[in-house]
Amino acid sequence: MTLRHGKAERSIQELYRDDPERADALAFNRRGALKGAALAAMGATVGAAIPFARTMPEGTLPALFARPAAAQGTGAGAGPQVLRMDGKGPLILQGERPLNAETPEHLLDEPVTSYANFFIRNNGGIPEPAGDPRAWKIRIDGEVNAPLELTVGELEGRFPVVTRQLQMECGGNGRSFFQPQGRGNQWGNGAISNGEWTGVRLRDVLQAAGVKDTARHTGHFGADPHLSGDPNRAAISRGMRIQKAMDEDTLIVFRLNGQPIPQVHGAPVRLLVPGWPGSLSQKWLTRVTLLAQPHRGQGMGGTSYRVPVRPIVPGSNNNGADFADMESMPVRAILSSHAHGTRLPAGTRSLDLRGAAWAGDLTVRAVHASVDFGATWTEMQVAAPANRHAWQRWTGRVALPSDGYYEIWYRGTDSEGRMQPHVAANWNPQGYGGNPISRAAILVG
Repeated sequence: MTLRHGKAERSIQELYRDDPERADALAFNRRGALKGAALAAMGATVGAAIPFARTMPEGTLPALFARPAAAQGTGAGAGPQVLRMDGKGPLILQGERPLNAETPEHLLDEPVTSYANFFIRNNGGIPEPAGDPRAWKIRIDGEVNAPLELTVGELEGRFPVVTRQLQMECGGNGRSFFQPQGRGNQWGNGAISNGEWTGVRLRDVLQAAGVKDTARHTGHFGADPHLSGDPNRAAISRGMRIQKAMDEDTLIVFRLNGQPIPQVHGAPVRLLVPGWPGSLSQKWLTRVTLLAQPHRGQGMGGTSYRVPVRPIVPGSNNNGADFADMESMPVRAILSSHAHGTRLPAGTRSLDLRGAAWAGDLTVRAVHASVDFGATWTEMQVAAPANRHAWQRWTGRVALPSDGYYEIWYRGTDSEGRMQPHVAANWNPQGYGGNPISRAAILVG
């Protein structure tokens, strides 16, 4: 849908992004409460009556247009390009060089994320598969008493092997919700996974090397080539505080869901740093070094995986000097029972909802859903995590008074009482930490 604004035609999304109240007037002749001709115009546009129109906030673009239904696997019209890869589901292709693909929320309707529905995040190229995966070597060096070089086979034979369900989320998950737009792949909520990972605890390996008192940070290295082809440049090389490295759930992993890790996800071995930005979970791992000072690799410092300590003006330039590294990811809920844009039979008067929620190093205290544009909320039932750092599944039911156009709004609250905000907060140039309340459009009849 496009509208003429001045001398130029602009999409309805652009108008609502820049001036929501003026967009209401231009698109639907709405000024104030949604009623009369404005209500009729919006109803005609969404293709149904809007039972809760009286509570729809001013300047709100219907979710049906704010999020393209085709991207979620339903509905008509143009949508993002879909990844075509053997063994993978219809993921949303975010980019081909490097290869990045997002999982639509309705495909995350599994307690444990399958390979088919596992999102893809790369910063460089994908290296050639290892000839002998068990012979792949990892070096532990830096601020240690006895540097180690171990094969994958030696890791598995020397240290206790553990299996855990662990969430892994891209630091830029939710980037598309920021206004103005942040740099990078415009992820929705689907750069998340909850796989069953098998490996050894990083702390066991570090302790075998003898961690010095001077060790305060880690640096991670992998075999993925830089897109320039320059062998002296790393595609990504990040690090974390030693406390997170010593967490019992921070693993060096070699199996996903009981099988060898697929090549696109870091075979034969990778780090898994749950609850913190996924860029720390180095794929195709070759080395972990311990440092007295923060690592200075690719993806460290400046505005890379860092957020403002104090709010900055949205859209402003900033070198990140006053930013802090992003660590525990913010609370987020997803809806997996109904794809955005779903059409349901006439007479449907209730919806059984389900989804997942997580909160980085914390847990999820509550999930709420609304079908009347946030005027009232219904508390869902939230299950305990399978183990620490696993996501939590939630379920519940909402009532629908009649046929028509509805939006399911859903939000999570973490164990410290922080709730998802109405809009993406703490704007930053690279769009980290955007976790606003989400909306899915549903049409009944």
